[in-house]
Amino acid sequence: MIATLAFYAFAAVLIGSAVMVVSSRNPVHSVLFLILAFFNAAALMLIAGAEFLAMILVIVYVGAVAVLFLFVVMMLDIDFVRLREGFQRYAPIGGAVGAVLFVELIFVLGAWRFASDAADLRINPTPGGSVSNTQAIGRILYTDYILLFQLAGLVLLVAMIGAIVLTLRARPGTKRQNIDAQVNRTGSVGLVQVPMGAGLREMGILRPPEPDAPKPIAAPADHGGHH
Repeated sequence: MIATLAFYAFAAVLIGSAVMVVSSRNPVHSVLFLILAFFNAAALMLIAGAEFLAMILVIVYVGAVAVLFLFVVMMLDIDFVRLREGFQRYAPIGGAVGAVLFVELIFVLGAWRFASDAADLRINPTPGGSVSNTQAIGRILYTDYILLFQLAGLVLLVAMIGAIVLTLRARPGTKRQNIDAQVNRTGSVGLVQVPMGAGLREMGILRPPEPDAPKPIAAPADHGGHH
């Protein structure tokens, strides 16, 4: 009874935080709601008996990914007003993509059927014996679903490369390192032996002249007489 109430409580908070992630106007608030969603998802995994996945979700996603998102959003100077200017222009395309995804979800959920031994698997999440939960997940993930696991890694790699390409901007006046010119240079680097305690002038490096100090303005003399 307590586990059922905890499940529905965590599930309700998870759904509410997920809705706030996509509907919040402030991106910092969206990341904070995302962290809350991760914690509630980890609690649901603990109730389901997958403690390893729960700890991985908290350590990896909350401890690294979500915190990284938060720092990136807070440190980047993003003009969100300018980003929202093209929202109405691309709204039909986004609505069409959303409709296609919604139809796909309907097809997937309509064809979903529970296995005949689903109730027994829920009561006994591990194969039994000396096999732990973590070992059972590793066997299934790296044997039966190894191709899907590698495909998910490729998808994340493509997403990372796309994010780098989208944020890479050519800024005028920025000095960049030319590795090819440094490697193929023909001149030699001269070494100069500098004695201990030598100043910059002895090395041939002159400081720029310091600006003259402003002269004090003399106060007008008061003769103390009447004209």
